[in-house]
Amino acid sequence: MGSPKKETSLEEPWKKAMRELAQAQKETDRQLKGLRESQEQTDRQLKQTDHQLKQTDRRFNSQWGKLVESLVEGDIATKFLERGIEVQGTTQRAKKFFVGKEYEFDIIVHNGDEIIVVEVKTTLDVGKVDHFVEKLKCFKKIFPEYADKKIYGAVAYIIADAGSDRYCQNQKLFVIRATGNSSTIVNSKDFRPKIF
Repeated sequence: MGSPKKETSLEEPWKKAMRELAQAQKETDRQLKGLRESQEQTDRQLKQTDHQLKQTDRRFNSQWGKLVESLVEGDIATKFLERGIEVQGTTQRAKKFFVGKEYEFDIIVHNGDEIIVVEVKTTLDVGKVDHFVEKLKCFKKIFPEYADKKIYGAVAYIIADAGSDRYCQNQKLFVIRATGNSSTIVNSKDFRPKIF
């Protein structure tokens, strides 16, 4: 009879320990569920904040870009006249769809048989110049009304990264630096632009 009591006495602590372990596991599961829900809420809030920051950044850059475009356009007739190119008119933010893709050109300068397409950038870099040159190559297809015109390219900027302004000149583009409340064409007086 003595043996069964020992087994029973060992069983009880074991059962009690198992119940406590099960209860502790339930509590851990509850806490983990709360942490997951908290993490999910934090993730949603971060995603919303990121979205709001991106919208704010787009609005700021859009407004800043329009300001720089206006600054450049305001001086453009005078600056090109100094280079012997009479400006008859300008068009800002000309958009067209071509082969299912939207193209936008910041400023188009009109002068009879000559058209100068101006890309305006706050910060200029070589990649942006290459992208613009590719757009210029398609310009006459996008705007067939200019098919019989001489097309020149120009890039206007406030800041130029890593010699990108010199790179523009090597690509035979007019280079316009926006400064203060005016702009300056930085190409030499004998510069001859590429015809696209």
